[in-house]
This record gives sequence, structure tokens and C-alpha cells, in this order.
Amino acid sequence: MGHSLLCLLGLFLLNTVIHGNAGDKPKAKLSADNTAVPVGGSVTLTCSVNPSSSSRWKYYWYKENYGVRERLWDAFFLSNDQVRVSQGGLYSCKGKRGRYCSELSQSVRIDTIVSNRPVVTLHPNWSEIYRGETITVRCEIHGGDTEWDYEWETNSMIKAPNQNEYRIRSASSSNSGNYRCKGRMKSSQHKTTEWSDSVTLTVSTSKPRATPTAQSLTIPAGGSVTLSCSVEGSAGWKFDWFRRDSVSSKAQLIRGNEANRDISVSQGGLYHCRGGRGDPVYYTEDSSNVTIMQIIPIKPPVTLQPSWPQIYSGETVTVRCEIQGGEGAQWTYEWSPAKLNTPPTSNEYRIITVTESDSGGYSCRGRRDYFFTEWSDIITLTVSYKPKAKLTADNTAVPVGGSVTLTCSVNPSSSSGWKYYWYRDEKSSEALTTQDAVFHSNGQISVSQEGLYRCRGGRGNPVYYTEDSQSVRIGKTVTASNRPVVTLHPNWSEIYRGETITVRCEIHGGDTEWDYEWETNSMIKAANQNEFRIRSASSSNSGNYRCKGRMKSSQHKTTEWSDSVTLTVSDNKPRPVLTVSPSWLSPGASVTLNCEVEHPSAGWSFYWYKAVPDLSEKSSSYELLPDGSGTAQDSYIIHGQTHTAGYVCRAGRGDSEYHTDHSQPKFVWSADVHSAASLTVSPDRVQHFTSDSVSLTCEGNFTEWRVRKFSEDGRLYSDCRRMTGSTCNINTSESDTAVYWCESGSGEFSSAVNITVQNDGNGPILVSPVHPVTEGASVSLSCSLRTQKILSNVFFYHNDKLIQNDHRGELKISAVSKSDEGFYKCQYSGRESAQSWMSVKGADSSSSPVRLMVGLVCGVSLIIILLLLLYRCRTTNSAANEQTLNQDEGQQHVYSSLLHGVRSVYEKLRRSENPENGKVYNFINIELVEAE
Repeated sequence: MGHSLLCLLGLFLLNTVIHGNAGDKPKAKLSADNTAVPVGGSVTLTCSVNPSSSSRWKYYWYKENYGVRERLWDAFFLSNDQVRVSQGGLYSCKGKRGRYCSELSQSVRIDTIVSNRPVVTLHPNWSEIYRGETITVRCEIHGGDTEWDYEWETNSMIKAPNQNEYRIRSASSSNSGNYRCKGRMKSSQHKTTEWSDSVTLTVSTSKPRATPTAQSLTIPAGGSVTLSCSVEGSAGWKFDWFRRDSVSSKAQLIRGNEANRDISVSQGGLYHCRGGRGDPVYYTEDSSNVTIMQIIPIKPPVTLQPSWPQIYSGETVTVRCEIQGGEGAQWTYEWSPAKLNTPPTSNEYRIITVTESDSGGYSCRGRRDYFFTEWSDIITLTVSYKPKAKLTADNTAVPVGGSVTLTCSVNPSSSSGWKYYWYRDEKSSEALTTQDAVFHSNGQISVSQEGLYRCRGGRGNPVYYTEDSQSVRIGKTVTASNRPVVTLHPNWSEIYRGETITVRCEIHGGDTEWDYEWETNSMIKAANQNEFRIRSASSSNSGNYRCKGRMKSSQHKTTEWSDSVTLTVSDNKPRPVLTVSPSWLSPGASVTLNCEVEHPSAGWSFYWYKAVPDLSEKSSSYELLPDGSGTAQDSYIIHGQTHTAGYVCRAGRGDSEYHTDHSQPKFVWSADVHSAASLTVSPDRVQHFTSDSVSLTCEGNFTEWRVRKFSEDGRLYSDCRRMTGSTCNINTSESDTAVYWCESGSGEFSSAVNITVQNDGNGPILVSPVHPVTEGASVSLSCSLRTQKILSNVFFYHNDKLIQNDHRGELKISAVSKSDEGFYKCQYSGRESAQSWMSVKGADSSSSPVRLMVGLVCGVSLIIILLLLLYRCRTTNSAANEQTLNQDEGQQHVYSSLLHGVRSVYEKLRRSENPENGKVYNFINIELVEAE
């Protein structure tokens, strides 16, 4: 025993030498790589005793369960100083070296993570919480009947209790932050859940304010409007609505705690709202007020005082608003437009001095508390410039022992209320009295004294005066015997807009010099001269003109008024009408142009032009013909015309010559193939079926062409619809029956051809050449159906006379002569073709005329004479006076009878078999109508 004590003493001394005093005994340190064992995992514990200064320690591990510390035997020992554990508990360790032991380490809690997952929720779960609201933060752990203790972690400024929830009764910004929780099993203090996800609680420091909106600020009579309340950026609100009858009254709750934010109101008033939510209820700030006006079915009238229809600049006017049926009520008034110079609450305002800027429409309405009347109807105030009185006299000379009546007026058609003031002599400011004149009525007096008189009007209070009238001189005048006459120069029956005309007053007799006065109902003021010139007349110059003269040597001696002369100015610029004769040309023949002005009037000179094609503009330019400038005759003859050409005319007259528009172009056609330009047709025949493909090709040394067409309905078409280079392609229809020719970009015209389209799809057509046939040449005519080109047993007719009836299908003429010229047709199986003209030209001449199928036809001398007489009759009557002809029923009857006679004779001759009925002449001039 003594030996053991010595041993212990020696160890103690040794320990003291090494470690110092017993109070400095080292303490083991326990660390863990995690404080919780994940599901199915483990935690590594490490024990050390001041490892930087000591070694050879052996470590012992302990686990405390329910307050009892026991040695740890069932762990997985990794090394001397490390152990791995998979169960929760309170772990500690100590070191031992030899017989010396360290102090026990501080305990480390190791928890075991269970699979239950906690969730943090906010109740209510609004996106934004406001200062003062009540909010509950709750930790919910689902799964089983386990009872839990709760831990909270937050960066807010509050400490959460160890409960599953806690209630913030009056939230503030200190409650803002992130919140998370976990649970610890009450049955096993070392089993915990993981931490939940964080939930952010944001508490706004500002209290929200409700916002009202209104569908309309005015309730129509008998109607309602919808108001809406909202709280921006959050949910869960219920709404209260309040109304006040007046600004000073207390707000009354009209609907409370409703989830519907909208309310329909039918009464005017001051409305506001607020939002509330939660338990206890948290209220927003009250909204601003919305003023809702209610329209009551009263429409006040607006009146003008004085109620004159015309107000003048400088007058005093009162606009008044009267609310009927609202007596005793305290109304205030609103005016439209709001440009008034008096307070807007007054029921009337006075414009002391109106100007033109005060013109316009005015309306008003009344207001009382939150009620409006309807707007009144608009009353229009029209302010004009200061008027000038007008003074007229029934005579400017006082007859012996008599008087002159003076009349003063101020625009009588649009103003009233005037009282008139009369003055004599320029410098007098004293109004005439009953001693100076006889007052007949408000605007008329009679005076018997000579003098210079003037007047003015006045009305209103204070009196508003017009400008003085122009002075009128009244004298004791003697009427001169000279008689003035008004004349027009030139004295044409009709004057056109833009012409120059002189109106002249002529007074004959003696060498007296005169001053002149004019009176007219036109829109111009005539000068105080014996004549005035209208350089560019217009409809405003139309009217009656009369004049009188006043002797310069005696201002009180005048002539009587002349008779009136009427000047009529037409706004329509005249356009002449051109006719050409003949329309189809024999080579070298003369062509006569006639130009006639619409509504014929005297004094015209005529200008004659050739139409030159302008392909770029799809029109024509005009080139003056030789000696074609300003001819006195309305006709012009062109000698030796050989090819197709177009012509126009126009007329001019007067000094500073006035010109009409150009006439529509008219054409004379030649069938001759012109050397410079020609037209070929493929297939080469006059007649075609509908839907045939026909090509018209312009030939000549030119690069640009257009094909023109004059149709049966009298229309001139300016261009081909399907033009490819110099060829016009047509898919024929009945409307394509027409005359065709080519025009080049250099102004050349080609020959003209007839194209006839058969409108009977089952009938035959005659195949005949489109151009004239030269004498001596051979020609073949045939008959064709749409489905069969070569036919036999065909009948051929020349000028309606059967000339071949056998099995042959062609009519062959081996050497054509002039006697072969005429109309041809064929017949097959009882159906006839249309007839076409075949022209024969001499071997030494350029061409013979091709005739249109339309027109009067004759073959014997009687028909020629009748047609010549008819043509002569028409030409003479037209040149003399077309208007007279149209109005003279006798001449019209003679003309109609003659035409009927010609037709009757022609029909008889056409039906006869006399071979002498050879040549057919067409004297019908065809009216050309320009059409695109």
C-alpha cells in the first residue's frame, strides 16, 4: 500500500511537472462533420486533445440517453480519434494517455433526420401585408400522428416561440424577413425534420389607400352610373361605400363589407370608399371623394337681350339663362363656351361691347348641390362689322312745289330695332326735326330743300349708332331732253366666260359734257364714266345695265334713265362641232371641213388643224393647216387628199381674241395601201366569225404604232387592248365590227379597212379581200362556215343579183374591172352571209373608195340625184342655221319625206334584176365620238 501511494504521488508530481497545476488539466474537444444524420446516412465525429502539443492519446466515446451517459460500443470506429454514428444522441469524448485522463469534451447533439417535410405558410397568404394587419406564421408537418416540438429560424427582428405557429397582431416592418422551421419528435428528442423552405414576409410601412373610379361622373336623367373601388397590389379586400348629400353633411354608409368592388348609384352626391380585410378587420385609408352629378329633366332656355337677329360690333348684349320650375332653389350656372367676361355662376352676363370674336353658339345649365339640369339648346350670337346706313332717294331733284322722299335702312333683311337720324350738310351734327322735313315713318322722310343729306341708325340702351350713310345731293333739278342709250361692244347675243366686253353709255345732242351714273343688278360696281370694259367676263357680270347723265356745267340738270340692256355671260366655254365630207375618200378627191359653234353667235373666225398622233399621251397634237389661221368662212376645203387623216377646228373672236376649245377630231378614211404606212389583216378577209383570232399589223418604217377603231355605235377607241409590237390581236365579238387604221409615232396614217363580225354562229361568211383589188388582177371569193372552210353548191350575188349557181364553191374573176366593184354575198343551204363591198382601183391610180355597209345605197341616176339633193339640203340648212332647222317643222317634214323617198326607190331597185344598178354611193357623214 505504501508502494501504491508512492506511485500515485510520483505520477502526480510528474503530471505537475509536465502540465502544471491540476487546475490546468486539458479538456477533450469533439467536432462533427454534420449535426444531423441524413436519412440512411451517418455523421463522422472527431475527438482531439490539443493536437498541436500532445500525442499518443487514446480516445473514449460516450452517448447520453435520457440523462444517462454510457460508453459507446456500437459505433463504426474509423481511427483512434474518429468514429461514425448513424443514430441521434448527445455525444461526448475524452482522451487518456497512460493513466492520465483529460476532462470530458463538451457534448455535441447529433439529430437523426426523419422523412417528414415541414412547410411554412402565412395566414392569410396575401402578397403584401400592411403595417397594423394581423398575420399568422404557421409550421405544418404532415405524416402520421407524431407530436413535435418546433424550431424557428428567421432574420426578422422578432424571436419566434417554440410552437407550430404564432400570431403577429399588429405587423410592422420589424416583422419583415424570411421564416423557416423544423420539427423535433417529442418521443425522441434526437429525431428532427429538415429545415423547411423559407417564406418571405414583407410588411409595408405605408397604409394603403382605396382608389375609386367612375364609369361616368354624370348620371343621365332616369339612369345610373357604376362606381368601382380598388386597392392596388393586394387581394382579399371587401369594400365599404359612403355618400354625402353635400360638402358639409356627414358621410353615410350605403353599402358595407361587400366583396363586389362595384356599386351602381342613381343619386348625385359625394362618394368615397375603403377596403377592409382580415380578422380583426384591417381598414385602408378612405379614398378620395368622387363627385357624381345627377341630371334632372329640366332644360333651361337661353335668350338674347335684345333679341335682334343681327348684332353688330360695339353693341351691348345680354345672354340670359332661365330655369323654369326651379324657383326658390339656389342655382348656380355653367356656360358653354367658357369664355365669358362675368362670373360663371350668374344666370346672365352682359357683353358691354361685343366683337366678332364673341360670335358663336351659347348654351347653359344649372347646378344645385350634386344636381345638373340638362344643357339648354344652343342659341347663336352672330356679330358683324359695324353697319353703314343706306340712304336712297326717289328722285335727286325736287320738282317745283314738290318734295323728294328719302329712305334710310340698315340691312333690313337681317336686323331690326333701328331708329333713324337725319342730317343735312356735311358739317351739321344736329339731326333734322319736323320743322326741316316731313316724317312719314321710322325710315322715311320728305324734304323740299336742296342740300346734301345723310342718315344713320341707332338702337339699344345706351344707343348704338351705325356709320353715316353715303351723302345724297338733292337739288332743284331740271331734266334734260337728251336721251342716253346703253350699248354693248361687241353686241353679240351671248358672251362667254373669259371674253372681253365693253358697256357704253351714249348721250347724243349738242356739245354738252356729262358725268355718268350707272344702275345695275349685277355683282359689279360700274365706274362713273361713259363706258367700262370687262376684260374677263364671268357670270357675276350678268345683269341689266342702265345709265343717265348729269351736266358738268349744271349739276342739277340730268337726263332720264336709259332703257336697260341685258348682259348675259355663259359659264360654259363653247366647243365647236366639226364635220367632214366625204368620210370615205376617193384618191385625189377634195375633202370639205365644216366647223360650227354651239349656240351660234356672230363674229367668229375659224382655225383648222391636222391631228398628229401622239402615242406617248394616247392622244393627238394639232398642226395648223396651210392658210388655216383665222378664216372668215366656217368651211375649209382640202384638195388632192390621198390617204387617211384626222382634223379638228376651233373658233375665236373679239379684241384680245377669245378662243373656244378644240372640236373633237374627225377622220376621213382611205382604203388605199399607202406607201409610207399600211395595215394588213390576217386572215385577209372582211368577214369573220365571233371568237376568231384576227391580227391587224401596222407596216412601215416606224417603231411605234397604235391601232384605232371606229365602231358601229359611233365610238372612237384610241388604242388596241392587246398590242404586241406593231400587231393588234383581237378575239372577235359582235362589237368588233368597225373601221380600223394604224397611226405611227411619226404622225403617219395607214389605209383603213372594214371588219365585219358575223353574229349568226350557224350562218356562212363571205371570204373577200379587205383591200381594193387592182384592175386586171384576178380574185377569188368563197363561202365558209365556222365548222367547214370549203363549201360547194354555193350561190353568189353581186349587188343582190345572182351571178353564179352551180357546184363550184368559189367565184373566180380572172381579170377584175370597174364593173366588178360592188356588194357581194353568198348563200349556202338557204342561209345568206352578210354583204361586203369589194373595191376596184385602176392600175394607174392609188385606190378606189371602200364604202361602209351602213348608209343609203343607190345605183342609178335617180338615186344619185335624190341623194345629192338630200345632201345639198342638209348642208345648206346646217350652214345657214341648225337651230332654225330643228325648230322649223316644215323643213324637217320635207327632209324626212325626201329621205323616205330615197329609201323606197332604193329598195325597189335593190329587188330588181337590172344589171345597170351598179355603183353605190354613201353620203352619210358618221359622227365620231372619242372614247377610251
